[in-house]
Amino acid sequence: MGAPGSGKGTEAKLLSERLNIPHISTGDILRRAMAEGQELGKTVRRYVEEGGLVPDEVMIEVIGVRIREDDCRRGFILDGFPRSLAQAESLQRTLNETNSALNLVVNLEASSQILIERLSGRRVCRRCQAVFHIKNLPPKKEGVCDHCGGKLYQRRDDKEEIVRRRIELYKVEAEKLLSYYRGERLLEAVNSEKGPQETLGEILVNLGAKV
Repeated sequence: MGAPGSGKGTEAKLLSERLNIPHISTGDILRRAMAEGQELGKTVRRYVEEGGLVPDEVMIEVIGVRIREDDCRRGFILDGFPRSLAQAESLQRTLNETNSALNLVVNLEASSQILIERLSGRRVCRRCQAVFHIKNLPPKKEGVCDHCGGKLYQRRDDKEEIVRRRIELYKVEAEKLLSYYRGERLLEAVNSEKGPQETLGEILVNLGAKV
């Protein structure tokens, strides 16, 4: 868990590589659906582009199908789900049905200013979808992808005014969810303003204490 820009995707990828289990990103699933013109993509495009939240029933269906796939039998890492109490309760029902359980819920914390800087500075390649940052990971040539020469652009949902809205929406939704997992004794807060490897190390320490 964590607000947009808190590093969920980065840490989930590093953790997936370390533990050799799937990284399930709702953002990746939805963006792929939009890029491929799937019916799901058409449904969620207007929510994503306006910085809103995709309806619970859509996300519940998407994740329920994914975690039942064979590669999730040894475990999986959820990135961006659940985002509401209804999603959390639905996830628990699915876990019960598949004889699975959560070991740890990580809440990545960072200041609003850092979150805004991270997201509003992000640029994506139109051709290969590689991600850059104007400050933290700039391309060798401004506006051009290092990997394929494609044009870099700023996603609509990374524009500062929409980023601010996304963060505020997250804060409203997250409080009940944080309280829920705190009550389940699964929640651990991790400061994600540090480097990715330092943050990963803290996550692994917390995971080791839970398993």
